[in-house]
Amino acid sequence: MEDEVIQAIQNRLEPLLIPYIDEDWGQLDYYSPNFPVQWPCTLIDIISGQYDNIGRDKTQAPVNRQTSETMVSLTIANLKLTNTSKRAPQLQKDAGFSIWKLKEDIHKLLHGWKPTEFTGAMIRTRFARVKRDDGVQEYTVIYSLGMANV
Repeated sequence: MEDEVIQAIQNRLEPLLIPYIDEDWGQLDYYSPNFPVQWPCTLIDIISGQYDNIGRDKTQAPVNRQTSETMVSLTIANLKLTNTSKRAPQLQKDAGFSIWKLKEDIHKLLHGWKPTEFTGAMIRTRFARVKRDDGVQEYTVIYSLGMANV
């Protein structure tokens, strides 16, 4: 079911024309000039889940049925090559600040949206900056997602 959620999110983000949208398998962890992504990128991961038992259904496998409160992580990153200081030209600033618009555009598509028939709506719960020293501007946005019959 998790793979269906990841693929549904990939499809949902397609209209944004983000050059690289994939499952997060550590692409930004290499700290090398040759990251296996295109910029900007969005990486999707299922990072945790808390399960509750809801009973038994002998027609299903497994018979013990559960719901899950699952956390979905979206890493939004870009290689920041432009200056955004007060005296920088506006076009340069716009390029440097583009990651903020991308983050908001992603949120508009995902917040309150149900990826599959067995999930609830995605609800944003957290946001954090990932501090780096290699020119990559990286932010992580966490959404909670209820899943049923897992």
